[in-house]
Amino acid sequence: MLRGAEFGPANIYSGVDMSVFTLIVNGKQHLLDADSEMPLLWALRDLLSLTGTKYGCGMGICGACTVHDDGEPVRSCQVPLSATKGKHYVTIEGLSASGEHPCQKAWIAEDVSQCGYCQAGMIMQAAALLRRKPKPSDEDIDADLADHVCRCGTYQRLRRAVHRASAEVLKT
Repeated sequence: MLRGAEFGPANIYSGVDMSVFTLIVNGKQHLLDADSEMPLLWALRDLLSLTGTKYGCGMGICGACTVHDDGEPVRSCQVPLSATKGKHYVTIEGLSASGEHPCQKAWIAEDVSQCGYCQAGMIMQAAALLRRKPKPSDEDIDADLADHVCRCGTYQRLRRAVHRASAEVLKT
C-alpha cells in the first residue's frame, strides 16, 4: 500500500484524516493510504509515479492536469481523493503507453509541442472531444479547448492536430 505521508508535495497532507482509498487508474487498482482531501493530481504524481499529468495552476484553470474520469475530462487538481470512489481514471500514460492514440500521433505529426508542458492535458481534452464528436469543426475545437492555456501559443497547430486525429478516428 502506498502512503501519502511518505512522498514529495504530498507530505503536506500527512497526519490529517488519513484513509485507505481504492483508486482505479489506467485499468489498474491501487490501494492508497492518504489524506481524503489530497487532490487526485498529487496521488497520481507522487504516490503512483504517473508524472505525465502536470501541475500548472492548482486551481483548475489551465488544464495541464486534465485526466479522464469515466471518459470525461476533469481537472485532477480539483478532485479530492474522497470523491474518487467507484470511478475509473485514465491519464496520458493510459491513453496509449506506446503513443499510438490518434491524438498522440497527430500531435507529433503537426509538431504541436514547443515546451510540451501543457500538451498532456490538451491531448486528454482532445481525445474526449473526439469520442463525443468524431468530426469537430474549428469552432468545436476552439470551444472545447478554450480553457487550456498554452504559453507557447501553439493553438493553430493544435487545431490542425485535432483535425488530423479526427480523420484517423473516422477511418477506424
